[in-house]
Amino acid sequence: MNRLVKKSQNLKLRKARVRSTVTGTGERPRLSVSISNVHVSAQIIDDEKGITLASATTVGQKLTGTMTEKAAVIGSEIAKNAKKAKVSKVVFDRNGRIYHGRVKALADAARAGGLEF
Repeated sequence: MNRLVKKSQNLKLRKARVRSTVTGTGERPRLSVSISNVHVSAQIIDDEKGITLASATTVGQKLTGTMTEKAAVIGSEIAKNAKKAKVSKVVFDRNGRIYHGRVKALADAARAGGLEF
């Protein structure tokens, strides 16, 4: 098996394992983080209703700096958008990624912006 195929399969397995336990409700929606090689995006999702309450992404923005700095900007932006949507408590869905680097920077910025998780 190709190295990259195995790597993506392992990510899918980790993502499924996390999603089996993490679900967003009305009072505690899910903060889902998606990080690619170029962009960072975050959504606050109510899984019971199946709707997105707030979102923030680097797609279409002229952000400069490292990916970790972009993740921190998106973390503070998602916290502002959550306040507008009257959400203060969330559960964190890291989408199979380890809580380190970009994911940690986004989470710390969201916590500094007022989100609790």
